[in-house]
Amino acid sequence: MRTAREAGLDLVEVAPTARPPVCRIMDYGKYLYQQQKKQDKSRSHSKAGQLKELKIKTVRIGDHDLEIKINHAKAFLEEGNKVQFTLQFKGREMAHQELGRVIFTKIKKSLIEVCKVERDAKMEGRRMTLVLQPDHKGSSAGGSAPAAAPAKPVLGGLRPPGALIAGTSLGIKPPQPAGVAS
Repeated sequence: MRTAREAGLDLVEVAPTARPPVCRIMDYGKYLYQQQKKQDKSRSHSKAGQLKELKIKTVRIGDHDLEIKINHAKAFLEEGNKVQFTLQFKGREMAHQELGRVIFTKIKKSLIEVCKVERDAKMEGRRMTLVLQPDHKGSSAGGSAPAAAPAKPVLGGLRPPGALIAGTSLGIKPPQPAGVAS
């Protein structure tokens, strides 16, 4: 008759926190393999949003190239991923950081209906970054979203105090009527 050691069996503590601790006689290698498979399976089932990075290599990016980056970002956001835009400043472009902010404002305006800003434009050395996260309020599982109420006309081009302007949650300054100081 073979002993447990000859058969490749070990005494394995499977629940050390239980009182009394639970131990089993089993093949330890097989046990580790099964535990690894369980972890891999649970990791594959979790659909946590990843961070996708889109790099813009210069502030002199063309309008069409920027539109392509925005379309990629929209697809990533609709999948439930976060998107990080990274704008790299080269040489004398560092003196014109406002151009980078203009680009990020265009991006935020284009993606306003599918995302919200997690971290606004921030300089880190020669890079400016913007992180957007998917906005889950816009998508409803029960069908189409209810229609918005029609906009009321504003007299004289001024909006009433306390009126919400689209884009204010994204850090975009709303357009001001002529003659009004901000």
